[in-house]
Amino acid sequence: MRIIADFHLHSSYSRATSKEMNIESLSRNASLKGLNLLGSSDFTHPIWFKTLKEKLKEVDNTGIYQNKDGFNFILSTEISSIYSQDNRGRRVHNIILAPSLDVVEQINSELSKHGRLDYDGRPIFGFSCIELVEMMRGVDKSIEIIPSHCLTPWFSIFGSKSGFDTVEECFGDQAKYIHALETGLSADPSMIHRVSKWDKYSLVSFSDSHSPWPWRIGRECCIFDLKELTFENIINAIKDNDTSRFLMTIEFPPEGGKYHFTGHRNCDVSLNPKDAIKLNNICPVCKKGLTVGVLQRVEELADRPEGYVPKDAVPFKTLLPLYEIISFAAGSGELYSKKVLIEHDKLIEKFGNELNVLLNISKEELLKATNEKIADAIIKVREGKIKYQPGYDGNYGRPVFSEEEYKNIKRKQEIRLLEQKSLKDFKGSVA
Repeated sequence: MRIIADFHLHSSYSRATSKEMNIESLSRNASLKGLNLLGSSDFTHPIWFKTLKEKLKEVDNTGIYQNKDGFNFILSTEISSIYSQDNRGRRVHNIILAPSLDVVEQINSELSKHGRLDYDGRPIFGFSCIELVEMMRGVDKSIEIIPSHCLTPWFSIFGSKSGFDTVEECFGDQAKYIHALETGLSADPSMIHRVSKWDKYSLVSFSDSHSPWPWRIGRECCIFDLKELTFENIINAIKDNDTSRFLMTIEFPPEGGKYHFTGHRNCDVSLNPKDAIKLNNICPVCKKGLTVGVLQRVEELADRPEGYVPKDAVPFKTLLPLYEIISFAAGSGELYSKKVLIEHDKLIEKFGNELNVLLNISKEELLKATNEKIADAIIKVREGKIKYQPGYDGNYGRPVFSEEEYKNIKRKQEIRLLEQKSLKDFKGSVA
């Protein structure tokens, strides 16, 4: 049984999320994407939990729940821990996967002793990650905890702003119960493979979506091959990192994530690690600290060269959402327009779902449903032949389909860097 799953997303009760993040919209758009298993999201929120109990029914005590349309869900949420450890402020997000609504009820009861659950779908607590694992295992030992977007600067286990260097530093004697890391949009497995101490963890990829549209949910996901769809089988496939059951992850291009490069968006400063280090991670324009991006954080911790692949690593495929491919292939004048949506929907209607279009449909078949420019762009993305202008400090990166445009972007970046260096030198001489 082929399972394509996205376990990290949020309901309409989380901050900065679409009002359309409801069960019906999620299941409908997940099917258009090509997913057949979603995380329920935000099960800690009282109103959303009530909705889950009303709209989802468990399938034969499997830990898998279905809505009235028969779409599959696994019970999931995200917890934010903000606390101090080793004389540093820490901010870490963790995904929690639970085997049943009864267990979720116990989780919520325990968490409610430590703070409010009703103000946000992703609640914030002052306890450590060590205490979180101890608490969850006290509720039910089958609960799975996965550090979220493990390298993003502000809220993650290895983030440059408040993170740790190892899982053991973060989780202490509870580290033995951590089996997987979520890559996040600004990183992919090839980057994480460069740090040998992370080899023992499975790498999962989920969307962290705040809206239900196919260009958001499933932009990162996991593909499994299971004899039977159960909570236990899913968790064991992840824990065992078994490539016969855990087939691959779909990755958003890390350069397209919001924190790939180091930079300072207020000053329009974007830097690769080498240039940022030369500047001591100080913005050359305003002299404030730069937001150290995921790529630089990996460079700080890496003990292996680029391109290293551990034995038996789960494969991955890098894809852009179809909507974005059409938008950028059509040119900036067409970005996120109604015309793009029509083209997007036409391809999905013709070929069943988005992932089928992105992964499987030949150029010859694509040309029967769209124009050559879009068909070429889809194939280029599939074959990894697209370059990117990297994201930084909260700004998404963007794909560049034209070689000439990419050269122009590189020239502008070089000129800007020289201008920034000159400004730094000038300010230094004045001082």
